[in-house]
Amino acid sequence: MKKDIHIGIDVSKHFFDVHVLERSEDRHFEMTTDQIRQGVKWLKTIHPALTVMEATGGYELDLVGALQAAGLPVAVMNPSRIRNFARATGRTAKTDHLDARIIALYAATLEPPTRGVLDAQTRVLKALVARRNQLIEMRKAEINRREHVRDRLVDRSIDTVVRVIDKEIETVEKKIREQIDRMPQLRQKAELLRTMPGIGETTASMLVAEMPELGQVNKREIAALVGVAPKNRDSGMFRGKRMTGGGRAWVRARLYMPTLAATKHNPVIRTFYQHLLAKGKCRKAALIAAMRKTLIILNTMIKNNQPWTPKFA
Repeated sequence: MKKDIHIGIDVSKHFFDVHVLERSEDRHFEMTTDQIRQGVKWLKTIHPALTVMEATGGYELDLVGALQAAGLPVAVMNPSRIRNFARATGRTAKTDHLDARIIALYAATLEPPTRGVLDAQTRVLKALVARRNQLIEMRKAEINRREHVRDRLVDRSIDTVVRVIDKEIETVEKKIREQIDRMPQLRQKAELLRTMPGIGETTASMLVAEMPELGQVNKREIAALVGVAPKNRDSGMFRGKRMTGGGRAWVRARLYMPTLAATKHNPVIRTFYQHLLAKGKCRKAALIAAMRKTLIILNTMIKNNQPWTPKFA
């Protein structure tokens, strides 16, 4: 009986390392067009059941595209999942070859779902979204530096950099909206989302760009993906307080202000939020619950191709 082949690829800016788990074979390639072509050609001769790599902020995109174009199954994973898997299996040593082996072992053990083929427009959109997230992190870093500044000149320098970053974020977000307008399916989703009070053009664009799962998963899964699903913390006789967290923190952060607006201007969310406060929930817990309800409603709107109406919600 033929044994399935699982491939792990460790990606960096200039190189990628490949490990074939069932053959204990390693290969090292440069991240160039020619070397990517050679690597894909070699992998096609192996006929892997699954190839897994980590998301690296965009360095992996050319390689993923080439593998998909060759008809090879590819899964791109959150790096934290691979790290947690490595810790759980007691593998703490770190080199490029060892990382590729851990990823291959992860592929064989958990068999994550593969990614659908990305067309050129989707790849442009993902690159723009990645750039926006980089700019947001840069802005956060500059703001954090202000805590330790005592000199007025340095403070003014930080203000100047923040203003430049803010302007660039606006430019990139405009390009994201323009890119979505060129993609009929995403444009339709964004238009549906905007029918809900509290969801504006920027939030709708962010959701369709960063949450492709909207309308494809159930309410528990969509809440877990964004990290607003409460998790039990029970052990034996102990019953801990349920907590939220994990998931896509950047999406959760961008939903904060729209949800706050919805608690004032959206009749369904406002009633739900006020009901929780009346029951004694603290404002933060009530707001997170309102965010979860908002997300579930949006997910259902996309799934049913149904615009917002209070009765539907």
